[in-house]
Amino acid sequence: MDFQLDKTDGNARACTIKTAHSTIQTPVFMPVGTVGAVKALDATDLQTFIQPEIILGNTYHLYLRPGDETVNKMGKLHGFTKFPKSFLTDSGGFQAFSLSDNVKIDENGITFRSHIDGSSHYFTPQKVLDIQYNLGSDIMMILDDLVALPATQERIRASIERTTRWAEESITYHRNNQQKGIGVDQNIFAIIQGGTDKTFREKSAKELCRLDFDGFAIGGLSVGESNQDMYETVEWTTQFMPQDKPRYLMGVGTPEDLVENVYRGIDMFDCVMPTRNARNGTLFTSYGKLNIKAARYKEDHETLDPECGCMVCQTYSKAYLNHLFRAREITYFRLATIHNLYYYLNLMREMREAILEHRFEAFREQFYQKREG
Repeated sequence: MDFQLDKTDGNARACTIKTAHSTIQTPVFMPVGTVGAVKALDATDLQTFIQPEIILGNTYHLYLRPGDETVNKMGKLHGFTKFPKSFLTDSGGFQAFSLSDNVKIDENGITFRSHIDGSSHYFTPQKVLDIQYNLGSDIMMILDDLVALPATQERIRASIERTTRWAEESITYHRNNQQKGIGVDQNIFAIIQGGTDKTFREKSAKELCRLDFDGFAIGGLSVGESNQDMYETVEWTTQFMPQDKPRYLMGVGTPEDLVENVYRGIDMFDCVMPTRNARNGTLFTSYGKLNIKAARYKEDHETLDPECGCMVCQTYSKAYLNHLFRAREITYFRLATIHNLYYYLNLMREMREAILEHRFEAFREQFYQKREG
């Protein structure tokens, strides 16, 4: 990975990340392609209408179905999905935690039951990297021990100690494998934990950032805490993260969350919100959220967002989208997903431009003024 810090404006950063498959300009939002597809879209849709340089795949889901060995045989993620740009794959720890009723964490890994057939599986730091070698992702997340909030001090302390220990095992295993020619073009990110406790976040960040990772993520947020607690935790944590490596905030969030956390020094984001909300009838615009199923849009000739350059806003009316949603037409899911993802990625482009032109504070103020109007 080649990383370059292009410009800063306050704490906000514009960076360039080069992987084996693409050049990624930050701030960047990564569409979520859980099982090797962004829901309702294929690789052609992505490249034609959204044009992301990186999307996210899910280690847990791809391991269970179709199986990482199958993906490997079919040309890894790039050959299998035909999406030629970069992939980031998470470690699967969150899914093992959130989707399974019976999860057991020990000092060596996580035992969980498949949400598909109930079969038992065991993830270790080495195992999740082996899976991701098969997947061929450009950025691999390591196994961490995340905690739902609120949590006791004892549980958070155990989480960050285990996360650090697993990180040390992961980076050693990965660098040794690279010397053997395995995962040479794959990069590895650690995940900072600690809940909303500043002492724990500082401890976790300092322990992980002294290790030879290619980038660092902040995990364990957007799991029950308030937005303000999230923002304060990010602002506190970023000061302990290196300037010369990517910073990734996992699983966040709303357009407001993106603006606020770019303001606090984050480079990379992912979240299911734009795709999931699209399917449920909520569309994002420059002026806030819009519920397309509302009766008032039945005969509305206007487009979703007059400031949006996406294919949907250039072609279709709110009335047509309202009709498709109410008719439960599959076409609606595709069009709504294209619009929401275009909006998110365009928001990131606008923020990058504002940082490069040293006017991010003015951009941030205008962002909120439009919503208030």
